[in-house]
Amino acid sequence: MDIMTLTPDENGQVDWPALSPDRRAVVTVGVFDGMHQGHAAVIGKVVELAKQTDSFAVVVLFDPRPGLVHRYAAEHDGAALPEDAVDVEALTGVDQRLRVIRDLGVDVVLQVRYSLPFAAKSYRFFLGQMVGRVGMRTLVLGTDAAMGNNREGDIKAIDTLAQATGVFELVVVDDRGPGEVRIPADAHPEAPTEPGEPQDPTAGMTKAQLRAWSKRHQGRRTRAWSSTNVRYLLGHGRVKDANAILGRPHAVEGVVVHGEERGRALGFPTANLGERLDGYLPVDGVYAGWLVDLGPAESHGPTDNATCPALERVDADSADAGRTAPRLHPYDDHGAVARCAADSPYRWPAAISIGTKPTFSEQTGLHERVAEAYAITEDGSWLDLYGHRVRFEFAGFLHPMVRYDGVDELIAALNSYVDQTRRLTA
Repeated sequence: MDIMTLTPDENGQVDWPALSPDRRAVVTVGVFDGMHQGHAAVIGKVVELAKQTDSFAVVVLFDPRPGLVHRYAAEHDGAALPEDAVDVEALTGVDQRLRVIRDLGVDVVLQVRYSLPFAAKSYRFFLGQMVGRVGMRTLVLGTDAAMGNNREGDIKAIDTLAQATGVFELVVVDDRGPGEVRIPADAHPEAPTEPGEPQDPTAGMTKAQLRAWSKRHQGRRTRAWSSTNVRYLLGHGRVKDANAILGRPHAVEGVVVHGEERGRALGFPTANLGERLDGYLPVDGVYAGWLVDLGPAESHGPTDNATCPALERVDADSADAGRTAPRLHPYDDHGAVARCAADSPYRWPAAISIGTKPTFSEQTGLHERVAEAYAITEDGSWLDLYGHRVRFEFAGFLHPMVRYDGVDELIAALNSYVDQTRRLTA
């Protein structure tokens, strides 16, 4: 898979590449935060149609999330989002999304840094660029997709444009999943109070009970397969339900830093992640999952803001016309794709803790929210991962964060978490 990072100029113009003078493209457009099954259905259709027509399978990927860009502007008198801004609401970082897109068989990703001037362009202008520059002949979108200034380019408007111009066709994929769910309008992360995976509070309700619940919580209808729903589930510890929508375990990634080393003293040394994380951190609690070592952080280098050299173009009237244009730089995830595999030697079951450390926070005065994982190795050895980029994958919720009366009680609880993790990840 080839990737090109494109930054719009101050007027919102993008220097779109010409992929080939004679090979067309099947294109989809979006943020694809979370890369859930709905997103996979859309991108899968792109790949399918591209193979049928010997075209490029192309994903135009927006980053940062448009919602973050517009919210920041609204709160800062129209200012542009700083390049180093951290999106704590994003389900997945760019690298995570690219790995899934790669596995789906996409040929080219055009990663666009979303900005306010770019957002101000009309959907007609954008689609004209896709047709004239990228070579798009088929556009694949989900059922409620919208693009362009004020999201005026909805499915109906785009379909009307496609039929009127005849230069591209629109294919709509049902990416909604099993109907809709109801999410409280004022939903915010809320940690479970009981051990074990939390259940859907509306499960088993009659229609009358569901209506009453929705009225009480101002429940709003949301697609089952949506980033909003996944975020809501993770914010309530419902990891298994979130993973079912994603089609794989939810994960966060970061660099291992030195902590207080209390776990090592207790016989449970943990890998502690630094403050800057890729991925949405679930609500506080203890989880079963996996730890994946992605290798030394310096080997990864810059990711989100990395740029590739401009793609060389082939003039249709030149002597080189008819040959395939040089490809973009191939996606190289520094071995992370192989390290994430199910049979990877760099993967271990892990008990993952998120939150403060209530047993010790009163002694230390430290109440920072931390993410740490105890990797369960075959021989019980400690993994020295300081300075490594690692991935925490979540399999299920085990227990809320509680304060234990003493170290012995805490050690007993930790042993219980290890046993439960072994069973859930077997």
